[in-house]
Amino acid sequence: MIVAVVLSAGESSRMGRPKALLPIDGQTFIERIVGALKQTAVGKVIVVFGHNADEMKQRIEHLPIEILVNRNYRLGQLSSLQVAVRQLEKTADCDGMLVHLVDHPYIDPALVTTMIERFYQTGKLIVVPRFGGKRGHPVIFSRQLFGELLAAPMDQGAKAIVNANRDDTLEIDTEDEGITVDIDTPEIYKKHVKGE
Repeated sequence: MIVAVVLSAGESSRMGRPKALLPIDGQTFIERIVGALKQTAVGKVIVVFGHNADEMKQRIEHLPIEILVNRNYRLGQLSSLQVAVRQLEKTADCDGMLVHLVDHPYIDPALVTTMIERFYQTGKLIVVPRFGGKRGHPVIFSRQLFGELLAAPMDQGAKAIVNANRDDTLEIDTEDEGITVDIDTPEIYKKHVKGE
């Protein structure tokens, strides 16, 4: 099984309000992302919170997800990913994790399904989508890389693992520009989210 991990632990300082709760098409970013993931072959969805974790949990407890809390979220994104990895290491039937970021609300269930299918078909350790030559999210990491993710330098994050496993990375070209849309400032939000 592939487990989806949505990282939502940061302070959203540039946005000025929690990105997970930003409105988009009548729902929040996190509701949209979880809704899309639930239409795919992922076995379950984990959301990692950090900043204001208790309040965030209350705001999304209606969603069909498992919530983890990263108390060391100020160490950066990799620290949140490692919280999820430690949990998934105890999950015997987890073959890998599909990592997504809460500030990337445009996630296509069909693309996720294709990524999971190709992960199993090719046996590659990493699967990443690419639009116009640029890599985006989500990214699948095989269980075989969990140890490397736990040992990775905090200042380099998961990119260090991707760079170290270039020969075992499958890139899937897509026409879905949403994989590269990172909404982390009010200006970018206004540009991409119409009518909000």
